[in-house]
Amino acid sequence: MVPVWKKRLRSTGVGGVAATKSFVIVSGRESSDSADGFRCFNAADGTEAWKLTYPAKGDLDYGNSPRATPQIHGDFVYLLGAFGHLHCVKLGTGDIVWKQDLRQAFQVTRKTVWGHSSSPLVAGEQLIVNPGGPQAGFVALELDTGKVRWKTDGDAAAFASFVLADIGGRQQIIGYDATSLVGLDVPTGRKLWRHVPRRPNDFNVPTPILWHDKLILSTENNGTRLFEFDSEGRLIDEPVAVNEDLAPDTHTPVVVGDRLFGVWDELYCLDLKANLKTVWTGEAKTFHQYTSLIASENRLLATGIHGELLLIDPTADQYRELSRVDIVEDDSGVFSHPAIVGDRLYMRTSSDVRCLALC
Repeated sequence: MVPVWKKRLRSTGVGGVAATKSFVIVSGRESSDSADGFRCFNAADGTEAWKLTYPAKGDLDYGNSPRATPQIHGDFVYLLGAFGHLHCVKLGTGDIVWKQDLRQAFQVTRKTVWGHSSSPLVAGEQLIVNPGGPQAGFVALELDTGKVRWKTDGDAAAFASFVLADIGGRQQIIGYDATSLVGLDVPTGRKLWRHVPRRPNDFNVPTPILWHDKLILSTENNGTRLFEFDSEGRLIDEPVAVNEDLAPDTHTPVVVGDRLFGVWDELYCLDLKANLKTVWTGEAKTFHQYTSLIASENRLLATGIHGELLLIDPTADQYRELSRVDIVEDDSGVFSHPAIVGDRLYMRTSSDVRCLALC
């Protein structure tokens, strides 16, 4: 792994990195922690392409920086701050196309301790967000204008991102509010089904995961569960398999083939075809507190908050590290999910964003 470039940032941040072959976008705070700041760098050399800054005052647990990873779609990028400020800007220039204050527009009065965290989801010609307002738990906006297509009632906003699923030939949006998981019809926003977990008070941070025609949910109070859908595309309430041991509160597991990999103080490998049976567990400092996972067909990359990277063999019969490298020189913490484009890894530390060549 070879360093290519590194650029100093003005604040710490927890939002994920978004990248294309040409651009790298990261978020943070500006103006003595009273404004959000999104910065776009040229992927080739790290020079700044543009910056968007706007006032955003407030006080949240774990800092006030944006949580949601920017959503890049075509020539636009959608940027969501922790206090509900949503901007659509041109990817190449940062020029604002439209903007929306979700809390004001949808009368959101309920405070979320970690702010608005779900990354906006593109579904056809719509952008899906979850303001958590009284009649606007879930909202679809026009991609080009920000105009409301539909809104659907729900509880306060959760923190997990949405997924787009094709179940039984029908597309639906699957995502959380504070108390339940729902499936929404893409064109209309109509609720197709609603699932309330057996044990209450999950944070609903880990994003739902699709595996073939099944759904995987993983949360701190209810463990990891595998669900099926009925012939009408509705989630069947009772899971077909449960693993109580893998119970992450902030980390989203990943699928490699027929295995699920997730972190809860250690790395778990679960067999999806054998009712979520634990195949093996692996122990390392990387798996304490917070870990990000990125998967390919034959490799698993783990990033820990101390800035170390572990390359793991996901096909092995036991925990097997292939390589390990420490990226961050100090112990200041890495909470931002990295991005990979081609043979480049883009990583946001507490003090900088850096490009590394994977070789």
